[in-house]
Amino acid sequence: MTEETLTVRDNRTGEEYELEITDGTVRAADLGKIGKSDDEPGLAVYDPGFTNTASTRSAVTFIDGDKGILEYRGYPIEQLAEKSTFLEVAYLLIHGELPTEDQHAQWVHEITYHTFVHENLKSLMQGFRYDAHPMGMLLSSVGALSTFYPEARAISDEQVRHEQIVRLIAKMPTLGAWAFRHAQGKPYVYPDNDLTYTENFLAMLFKMSEQKYNPDPRLSKALEVLFILHADHEQNCSTNAVRSIGSSQVDPYSAVSGGIAALFGPLHGGANEAVLRMLKRIGTVENVPGFIEGVKKGDEKLMGFGHRVYKNFDPRATIIKKAVDDVFEVTGVNPLLKIAQELEKVALEDEYFVKRKLYPNVDFYSGLIYEALEFPPEMFTVLFAIPRTAGWLAQWVELVDDKEQKIARPKQIYTGERNLVFPPSSERWA
Repeated sequence: MTEETLTVRDNRTGEEYELEITDGTVRAADLGKIGKSDDEPGLAVYDPGFTNTASTRSAVTFIDGDKGILEYRGYPIEQLAEKSTFLEVAYLLIHGELPTEDQHAQWVHEITYHTFVHENLKSLMQGFRYDAHPMGMLLSSVGALSTFYPEARAISDEQVRHEQIVRLIAKMPTLGAWAFRHAQGKPYVYPDNDLTYTENFLAMLFKMSEQKYNPDPRLSKALEVLFILHADHEQNCSTNAVRSIGSSQVDPYSAVSGGIAALFGPLHGGANEAVLRMLKRIGTVENVPGFIEGVKKGDEKLMGFGHRVYKNFDPRATIIKKAVDDVFEVTGVNPLLKIAQELEKVALEDEYFVKRKLYPNVDFYSGLIYEALEFPPEMFTVLFAIPRTAGWLAQWVELVDDKEQKIARPKQIYTGERNLVFPPSSERWA
């Protein structure tokens, strides 16, 4: 028994139990030893939404919500956003360390030359309705990749795993861009391997009749920063989905498609779209005070403020504000920006919001950038899913290598009827 323990007294029986505390947690299995009798099951933890339950040990991402800290593999997000590239960050997340020069060159080369997808997958995407949601198309096409690479089921083979990781990170921008073009009725654009990861994505999105599409470097840099900020965020809903599905030892394409499905939900990936709707509803700077009063009275919802994890500034929000200026230099200032700035200023000075620690989160400004780049709101979540694939895969690899992990199977508290007698249909329908 370690020095850190928790003594629990079961007032039903008068017995005391000493539970070991490790990393600020007690094992659920130890709680299960606490029971009224040998004939009854021990205690379980009831925790809807897993608000205070650790399901894994992870070395991928560290968050201190009270201090507003976010780190990937120990590196502060501020340093990574300023000095790194998305592909370097993706390597860091998956491999646990920054690449050497040779490793980085090989990594970029592999991903660059796996951006093309099978023509049959193109046919699959072209078969969707003209108004199909881009996230639905992305979800389906990523899941379909598992049929193109059946060897991906050999998840214990490190080389096979590596090949699928490269393929997924490489092909996600292609699939995302094609979903965007599909909704606009435009022909799909093939990858350009002369461009960087984010430049290539922008080219596949917006290239028309020009021979060569060269995105404005300020836009590609802003997108690079957004991709880094969204690459991973610990055990959120979609990451938990990837881990839960992956615990069945399924291939990574199926697991990641589950993450995309979770991200599709408005409570997870749709927050920045909700921010835009809110700003448009406010309409003008002059309406901000009245809107704030409506929030206090419960008549309005303040979107883009506060976070389930962060009880301080979301460090990503501070970084993204700088990217806003770079984008608007190219696209022109979005008129909603002034409303957003005034809303942030008023909220940060108002005791009501300060007391509740409601600060802007990453979604508050990201929607403005996406709209400035002429993305429709339904594309916002696709732009989230593309970089998050690196984090999902890092978490998936960690899961596969974790000897403590088992197939996910939460307990339940049964609340239905018991021991009913089945009446034959002749009696029920008489």
